[in-house]
Amino acid sequence: MATTKTATDNATDNDIPDEDLEPVTDETARQAQRVVAAYAADADECRMLLSMLGIGPSGKND
Repeated sequence: MATTKTATDNATDNDIPDEDLEPVTDETARQAQRVVAAYAADADECRMLLSMLGIGPSGKND
């Protein structure tokens, strides 16, 4: 019997350890925030997506 790989199996094969991840630069985060805000259906969805991406508002005034 042949085994088949699912998308979930492939995702775990390509996982990057947390210690190998580098934080995004402020400029990259700002650009990503603008893209998410442009495509989000409303403010709540925007906040949720930004939070999930780890690029939510920092609370500091620039």
